[in-house]
Amino acid sequence: MSTMYTNILEYLFESAEKFPDKCAYFDEKVSYTYSRMLSEVKSIATLLIEDLGLVQKPVIVFMDKCPMALASFWGIVASRNFYVPIDLEMPDIRLNLIKDNLDPAAIITDRDHYERALRFSDKVYIFDDMIKTASDDTLIRNRMRSAIDTDPIYVLYTSGSTGVPKGVVVCHRSLIDYTEQFSTEIGITSEDVIANQAPFYFDASLVDIYCTLRNGATMGMVPIEYFSVPLRLLEFLQKHEITTIRWVPSAMKMVSAFKGFKSIRPDKLRKVIFGAEAMPTKVYNYWKANYPDAVFIQNYGPTEITGVCTYHIINEDYDDDETIPIGRSFKNTEVFLLDEDDKLITDPDITGEICVKGSCLSLGYYNFPEKTHEVFTQNPLNKLYNELIYRTGDLARYNADGDLVFICRKDFQIKHMGHRIELGEIETAVMAIPDMKNACCLFDDKGQKIVLFYESDRCDDISIGEALSERLQRYMIPNVYRKMDHIPLNRNGKVDRVKLKEFI
Repeated sequence: MSTMYTNILEYLFESAEKFPDKCAYFDEKVSYTYSRMLSEVKSIATLLIEDLGLVQKPVIVFMDKCPMALASFWGIVASRNFYVPIDLEMPDIRLNLIKDNLDPAAIITDRDHYERALRFSDKVYIFDDMIKTASDDTLIRNRMRSAIDTDPIYVLYTSGSTGVPKGVVVCHRSLIDYTEQFSTEIGITSEDVIANQAPFYFDASLVDIYCTLRNGATMGMVPIEYFSVPLRLLEFLQKHEITTIRWVPSAMKMVSAFKGFKSIRPDKLRKVIFGAEAMPTKVYNYWKANYPDAVFIQNYGPTEITGVCTYHIINEDYDDDETIPIGRSFKNTEVFLLDEDDKLITDPDITGEICVKGSCLSLGYYNFPEKTHEVFTQNPLNKLYNELIYRTGDLARYNADGDLVFICRKDFQIKHMGHRIELGEIETAVMAIPDMKNACCLFDDKGQKIVLFYESDRCDDISIGEALSERLQRYMIPNVYRKMDHIPLNRNGKVDRVKLKEFI
């Protein structure tokens, strides 16, 4: 596509014109064609314009993941406001913190959550009532005429935060750039059927939602409970002829841990994309062995840069104890490493902080200027003009091929027995052990001990210790082992490190 887009809704207008009767988004209850999606978006936008009369204000979407939530998102955007998806599992105390930070103009919800939504706003709309509104194309067109590409499109509140939540504000330009680059480099087309795993309040869902919209593809929303039952998960992929997945590694671990492909192997799968946390190479090797002709892509990027800034199309073999690179930056994005003195790192095997610049940078944190200025900073390599970079807080190194290899969060780098240790390196070694399902390392600051939590039917503390002694230096061997029936995951599918700390 050579068109210069300035608003994400242009994707919807084009796809609805090209594929009006094609299934755009579906879950287990309802299926939306592109024409139905556009019709409901227009009804919602008309009502919001007439009733609120506001622009560039946040509107909360308070419902479970479903096609109706997407119609709500884009109806809000068509009114030239921006949407804020919320995790319904959040306790009220956290929702109140978000409400206080956000001061939303309104909430869109369904009948099941209407009473609870009223606790957080006096202006609560019920979706089913909104779509009965007669749409006014002229009203929407006049409102959209003043829209620009730096208008906010959404705010996502980061998961796992303590204290005051941080809402990342992303504009149309950043999301369009991201969608264009990902679609082009990864090769998403109108023929793809994408299985969505991530919740809509998590940035890993952006690939699914917006690459579908941009290319006139189809997206199916996998029920969250299926990720605990590998057979049902694989049946979903087979039934709906899924061609593409973009999942967090924890979701893929579930299939490999239970050897799910022995029961059913979905035969349309062609693109397997993963990111958001480290992929155990053993898990990748299991999937690759079952899909030797599929394209496997690891990507990396935090919410603050719209979701993804690097990718690695895997063309080589990796042993179970090797780390798969996160690769190189997408076009129109620059990713580089800075050392502790803010000097540029170019040589291989030197650890530095991942920093990013380009159109992908978000607008910062909503109503939180202090935190914004802490991580969105002037590029220390440029003294001549204003140039913002985002400091990710993630550590990486270059390998001999010039690809980035993720190491760990800065917070996961510890000083133990006089040595600087990356806990992620220990986790990689543990996950390479046969019959290991999942593992996570934490550091007990009070006891000055490395604590390993692990999940396995056959491994025990002694066998793990023996295996690690062959892979790691002595000072990196965990001091405490905790076997668990199930390592807790958060709603995004990542290991819940905050919850695990309670077991130290």
